[in-house]
Amino acid sequence: MTVLATAGALVLAGCGGGAGEAKKATPSHDRPSAPAPATPPVSAPAPADATNRPKVTLPAGDELIFEPERVGDPVKDAVLADNAAYLRAIEEAIDHQDPASKSVAYYSVGQNRIGDAQWIAGFAKDGTTVTGTTRLFDRQVTLGTDGTARLTYCGDETKGFTKDRRTGRVNVTPPDKDSYVSYVTQLRENTRGVWQTTRVTSVRGDAKCQR
Repeated sequence: MTVLATAGALVLAGCGGGAGEAKKATPSHDRPSAPAPATPPVSAPAPADATNRPKVTLPAGDELIFEPERVGDPVKDAVLADNAAYLRAIEEAIDHQDPASKSVAYYSVGQNRIGDAQWIAGFAKDGTTVTGTTRLFDRQVTLGTDGTARLTYCGDETKGFTKDRRTGRVNVTPPDKDSYVSYVTQLRENTRGVWQTTRVTSVRGDAKCQR
């Protein structure tokens, strides 16, 4: 899955359109999920505390692999870590059917957070969750001079799928070009030192990620 094709335009945690489709789909702000109920309630983000981050647990059988996890620069490593935590939080929220997830609200703000809630609600409406392995690779951070950062990466969803909650059936489809997605994420560091995601855009089937 990963949620990867997110909201705002709208992871966690597929290949194509709505949340119920076979491959996983991470949050992606330019790929809306299946119609979701009117905007679900979004919990008001509590003041973030970088020393008291929410504990996030991925669904059983679900794995996100981040390459690289660190690059050796302390600020860029913090951006990479908070992006990874954000994507894991979305996957957890999808599995818990929790559009108002406090963990997601910890790492996502503004319109991006609203989009995340709609994306998560789409999975709940379709009766699906996420499973399998999604690889996020070629992660590159560019730091701004104003407390912002731009993170680009690719998603490999060839082994990430959705799963029907009622039957437990995994919606497996053969890998193809749409199993690969490129992402551009905008983040801003808040007063507690947490890099929160403000916007995500994605391109499914992007040629530069076909590897």
